[in-house]
Amino acid sequence: MSDSDRELVVPEGGFWPAPEIPQPNIYPMEWHVDTPRLAEIYEKSKRAVWNPADLPWDGLDPEEFTDEQRLGIMYWFSVLANFDSSGPAVFARATIHAFEKHEEDPVRKCFFSITRDEMNHEECCQRTIGRLWPGGPLDWKPTTDLEKAAHNNIGWLYHNGGRYWSGYNTSVGRHSLAVLFTSFMMGEVAASTLFRMMASGTTHPVFQDMFQRIGRDESRHLQICMTILENEWPGLNEVDKKQITKQLRAGFVFLSMILWEPPSQFWDLPPYFLANHRVLVEYAREGGLGVLSYEEQAENWRVAMAKVRAIVGRWGIEFPAIPELDIDGVEVSGDIAAEDIIPVF
Repeated sequence: MSDSDRELVVPEGGFWPAPEIPQPNIYPMEWHVDTPRLAEIYEKSKRAVWNPADLPWDGLDPEEFTDEQRLGIMYWFSVLANFDSSGPAVFARATIHAFEKHEEDPVRKCFFSITRDEMNHEECCQRTIGRLWPGGPLDWKPTTDLEKAAHNNIGWLYHNGGRYWSGYNTSVGRHSLAVLFTSFMMGEVAASTLFRMMASGTTHPVFQDMFQRIGRDESRHLQICMTILENEWPGLNEVDKKQITKQLRAGFVFLSMILWEPPSQFWDLPPYFLANHRVLVEYAREGGLGVLSYEEQAENWRVAMAKVRAIVGRWGIEFPAIPELDIDGVEVSGDIAAEDIIPVF
């Protein structure tokens, strides 16, 4: 290139300013850091990456289980998939939202790291179901009454999952990070405890390894949630506080399907669903999956709720009544609609 080719063109009167970019938009790009702790957690997440394909799947022999146990375990992982399969999309959507709102760089990166982790968790559901019940969750033809009950229950679960996704899509842009992440935080508190307990309760090495890894991921997600909330909660107004109280109730209602049993609010289920759910989960428990008993699940929820109550109470946020667990608090009146359901597991 000759010197003449390098000559700048400077317009008379100065350069023209580029048009303003309508917002929300991912541009202009920027990488400001306001919370170094989040950047540290993101670096930690990169070092903790694991591959579900490396779990000892050869040790998960379908012949070790009865047909009922295989079906029960497939069913439990299908219930888990109702939550974990939404995780990648939920946090991918949250990642895009964080870019559009020009959140600090570590927030966006931490959202991305959770998206990647949730994809691993979904893959664990996929691989377990594919190994124990080919065609599951729904692409198979049931023949026995137990199989028909499982197939039908899963269909109803995914109907409700679709309602959750539609509601989440309409709500994510309307709420602040403080509201969104209080809901996420509630799920992470319970999930990290649940998977640790299941890791110690299962009799199969592949499930033990899986639950230990998922539990570590959930604990890291909780760190991310708490770090973000420590920044967001000081600026809460009374409207946000009331919304968070309602979100805590909505989180309990939604997540109880995997963490305990579903309350009547939100869930659109046939009258026979819960009885058949209990039978199928009992077969999974009998197969050595490490599913907690009804009372153990309830106690896990109570412990989680006590932790969440202590956390939000520091910021003057009222805790909702959870009569199902004999926990007193503020009454949240009215139904829990699909757009009220923000939490993810």
